[in-house]
Amino acid sequence: MLEAFAPNLYVAEGPTVPFFGFPYPTRMALARLADGNLWVWSPIALSGELASAVAALGTVRYIVSPNKIHHLFLSEWAKRWPEAGLYAPPGLARKRSDLHFAAELGDQPDPAWAAEIDQVTFRGSVAMQEVAFFHRPSRTAIIGDLIQRHRESSLSGWKGMVMRLDGLVGQHGSTPREWRASFLRRAA
Repeated sequence: MLEAFAPNLYVAEGPTVPFFGFPYPTRMALARLADGNLWVWSPIALSGELASAVAALGTVRYIVSPNKIHHLFLSEWAKRWPEAGLYAPPGLARKRSDLHFAAELGDQPDPAWAAEIDQVTFRGSVAMQEVAFFHRPSRTAIIGDLIQRHRESSLSGWKGMVMRLDGLVGQHGSTPREWRASFLRRAA
């Protein structure tokens, strides 16, 4: 379930979730920091098997959501690891007032992970802001919905056609056209 992507960086695939009628796969990343604590990005549905695999790596201390869309499973992770801080992108705390967030993410990483993970907020879109991360030790960019790639096999009919026309199906990822069009404030 939890796969090594690079030293101290792991990924896990979650269930498909609907978004405006389209099936979207879920994926999370987990970084084990130098102090042994775990940083979880965009957590997926938490199964017993995944919880055990995560616990075997260390203690979850930081749970981050990259944008306002990636909040579906935050509460179950917060319940399982109540000592962990939840970190929200701009606007999510208003949307999820049922959750207590340690901080709102911005362009400066939290000191707890700043030595290993950098971040920048993509602004200027009328639809969303996304915080993108960079895992320095592995030189890996961790990006949510700004760049997407869907498997051809997971799409059919008119939905598959729309996703292909949007440039989201194939070998390389792309920014969905609707996201690109939503960046009206280009200088932001």
